[in-house]
Amino acid sequence: MPFDLALSYPQWQGSGRHANLPRGAQAAASVCARFAPLTRMAPVGDGGDMAHGVNRWDAILAQFRNAQQLLAKSGARRVLTAGGDCAVDVAVIDHLHRLHPQLRVIWIDAHLDANTPETSPSGNFHGMPVSAILGRAPAPMRPLLGRPLDPSRFHYVGIQVGDEGDWQLQRELDLRKLEPHTPIDGPVHVHFDLDALDPQEFAYVAYPDGKLRVDDAIALLRRIALDADVVGLTITEFAPADDDEARAGAEVIDALCEAAGARRLA
Repeated sequence: MPFDLALSYPQWQGSGRHANLPRGAQAAASVCARFAPLTRMAPVGDGGDMAHGVNRWDAILAQFRNAQQLLAKSGARRVLTAGGDCAVDVAVIDHLHRLHPQLRVIWIDAHLDANTPETSPSGNFHGMPVSAILGRAPAPMRPLLGRPLDPSRFHYVGIQVGDEGDWQLQRELDLRKLEPHTPIDGPVHVHFDLDALDPQEFAYVAYPDGKLRVDDAIALLRRIALDADVVGLTITEFAPADDDEARAGAEVIDALCEAAGARRLA
């Protein structure tokens, strides 16, 4: 198997449009179980009011700490994660960065996800994970995180939409896109928000802002897997409206997971 652990992390509390995320997280977990032994995190409740600039803060922090403990206990060095909203990746990247100090992160997403609690217009934590892994997490979370990721080892793919706070951090830290000529070396973690995909090909998301063709996404993951060492892949923001959409979307998720494990499946 290309990964040591498949983590089902069905967090929805970070999203502003969360109605279908639990169904998507369940379907994504069923796919990920084909590629590694599956461990499920227990879902938590609504999570209460805004605190520290984050909506449903209690649920966000509780799930983050649960994920940290589970990952540390597992000892997994290669993690496949089925979200949930984009913020599930804060705990996963922190875990992998501790084990792989030279970790590179490739963030495939239609959105920059780089707001902070101070700049976010919504307070939804799924718009803040990039800032969190780069050292701008909500204050109570910072002592629980390891060393921030070096911004030079972070690259975007597919970004289309951002608030002023997103672009402010992007400019401040000089966060760059992954260009076709950019060399990729490992270890690498890939964050894949399914809303990066063209909604004419993949419509099962709450924020259909992407332009990336499905075939191009699969080819990119295969290229990364063959050029580098993929130690992490997180699939997020799958929001099918019914079981038929869940099955259709799962086929694409399966192809993405297989591409990310191309070197180890060969």
